[in-house]
Amino acid sequence: MTTYHCMIDLKPNANALAFAHAVNHWFTGLKDAGKISGWHLQRRKLHLAGPGFGDFLLSIDLLDLAQLDLAFVHLGGQDDSAARAYDQMHGMIDRFEVGLYRSFPDPVQAECLALI
Repeated sequence: MTTYHCMIDLKPNANALAFAHAVNHWFTGLKDAGKISGWHLQRRKLHLAGPGFGDFLLSIDLLDLAQLDLAFVHLGGQDDSAARAYDQMHGMIDRFEVGLYRSFPDPVQAECLALI
């Protein structure tokens, strides 16, 4: 399993509940289309976090990097309705940082293979 994490801060005038609704609309569509395995949105609690952590944490679960590639291809061919949903969600974001993670240790053990 591969997980794509996004730490997100919203623009000062953005409404957090409207953002959550837009994220739900966008990522539920991707999951229903089979382009991602799952997702969840979390919000920092009591403003407790170190420097660099965003107010929101969005995690997107993928089977593998091939599924991530298929998701990007799918997004490139979206209709106007999907593009508006994406613009609504993305338009509320002020700052984001992303990271791609995998389960560890995993069956492939890429670190061992890289040493050969």
